[in-house]
Amino acid sequence: MKYVVVSGGVVSGLGKGVTASSIGLILKSCGFRVTAIKIDPYLNIDAGTMSPIEHGEVYVLDDGGEVDLDLGNYERFMDIKLTSENNITTGKVYKHVLEKERRGDYLGKTVQVVPHITDAIQEWIERAARIPVDGQSGPADVCVIELGGTIGDIESMPFINALGQFSYRVGSENFCLIHVSLVPVLNVVVAYQKTKPTQHSVRDLRGLGLSPNILACRSTKPLEDNVKAKLSQFCQVPMENVVTLYDCPNIWHIPLLLREQKAHEAILRVLNLKGVAKEPALEEWSLMAKISDKLHVPVRIAVVGKYTELLDSYLSIHKALLHASVARRKKLVIDWISASDLEQGAKKENPDAYKAVWKLLKGADGILVPGGFGNRGVEGKILAAKYARENKVPYLGICLGMQLAVIEYARTVLGLTDANSTELDPMTKNPCVVFMPEGSKTHMGGTMRLGSRRTYFQAKDSKSAKLYGNRSFVDERHRHRYEVNPDMVPRLESSGLTFPGKDESGQRMEIVELPNHPFYVGAQFHPEYKSRPGKPSPLFLGLIGAACGDLDNVLQQSCQETAVSRPQSNGKLEKVYWKSPAAKKPVSVVYSVCDRVCS
Repeated sequence: MKYVVVSGGVVSGLGKGVTASSIGLILKSCGFRVTAIKIDPYLNIDAGTMSPIEHGEVYVLDDGGEVDLDLGNYERFMDIKLTSENNITTGKVYKHVLEKERRGDYLGKTVQVVPHITDAIQEWIERAARIPVDGQSGPADVCVIELGGTIGDIESMPFINALGQFSYRVGSENFCLIHVSLVPVLNVVVAYQKTKPTQHSVRDLRGLGLSPNILACRSTKPLEDNVKAKLSQFCQVPMENVVTLYDCPNIWHIPLLLREQKAHEAILRVLNLKGVAKEPALEEWSLMAKISDKLHVPVRIAVVGKYTELLDSYLSIHKALLHASVARRKKLVIDWISASDLEQGAKKENPDAYKAVWKLLKGADGILVPGGFGNRGVEGKILAAKYARENKVPYLGICLGMQLAVIEYARTVLGLTDANSTELDPMTKNPCVVFMPEGSKTHMGGTMRLGSRRTYFQAKDSKSAKLYGNRSFVDERHRHRYEVNPDMVPRLESSGLTFPGKDESGQRMEIVELPNHPFYVGAQFHPEYKSRPGKPSPLFLGLIGAACGDLDNVLQQSCQETAVSRPQSNGKLEKVYWKSPAAKKPVSVVYSVCDRVCS
């Protein structure tokens, strides 16, 4: 097993996750099987109980793991399915070691950070690296490890010490360290790229027992040759191993930057893989990055959420919307709307914000209400769902967004003015959404209905069934404690609301639709987690199609035996077939990719 470790210095937020993902992609395009591990030094067991405003979205894996959002980047770039073992936290490691101590596994020894914690970290890395994540049997060839945080953080010290021991144990030919650092440009007198922050960061890294093989320098522009030479001299890294990650129109250019600067050759030299690797074939990837830059016909989507202060709170939502909009050859424009500003209270307290957000909502081509927890902004989300339903605006509700669409329908159409969720009003006389019986009311972490669950379609004439290619079932990822009250379903259905997707018992509502609406769909699951470049989530594709006035074509293509050309992580195109008995002939569809702006 070969290991590539990505660390970061100077400041946080430099893009270590995108860098690690791009390295995995380019190594995969060289013919290697690749896996990934994210190390998060915080004491939490996982990301499940952390505020999205503080840490970004909680990404959910097939096995139910609630993990850091960077694992979503790994899955999207490398087209792999990771497990909760691939996210290592300080909390997990200490819990593991303390459980062993309580069992008496250490036979009376004094349990210490070194060697017990550091040994546990190394064992975890080796164990997680052997887990197949690409659908094939056996371990991968290369494991990309991202060390979260910044060099010098006190909570990272045990991991840095462990990685130092690990590099010695596995041997220099099996360990490559890439240090991502900042080269700022000061414009006080003349614009000049300053190397001192990176020099100090590398010095600190060396003082902790690790020496970088490659420097990945973030800057606004490509590094000048004299700057590279200076970094090479003072950081003791070969000049050809100093690469620039400068600002790009979208992050799909980052693997191309690495290839252009021959970063893959530097990695392969360190890992002694030059003789067995092929040239990375990323021509199609390059073409798609250029196409995505040139899109100009806009499609405007209003995302009405609770955590809009930090856009990373809805990172997978953003990515899924991008995948779908580029598939329809449209330039995505997202209006991020704080749900609280739509409420009547905001009309009195902040009338300017109230008018502004309602103007944005009414100008949108489609409306999306994502998941969330708690009371804040709920009434604003309900108003957004009502506006979309009454004005025939395409609507997609995810998790809580689905539940609130049901509540709004019960209030307005059934006349149950106090209809609510027991999460929001435990004393409501008309509970449309109730706590799931298997949930825990005393513990928060890891107690929700999590991970991949199967949804069975009840009828093939629904929009959602057609979008999924008229399959009988679909597996999607979940993260919720509350569900639509099955006792309310007959009344809702008799008034026109349909539930075309249910779980295996037929009692848990997974999808809701309004048939006499251009596109009004809610999903209890989170379809954004499985959206991929070139293979957008069907429900997001439906929302964008409806917002563009092109839903009929989307449904027709989805229901046929469609040969879809989609980019693979090796840079080539793969034919994917959506089979249906109704198919008469293949329909050629070319998808390209796009992602968020790199700044």
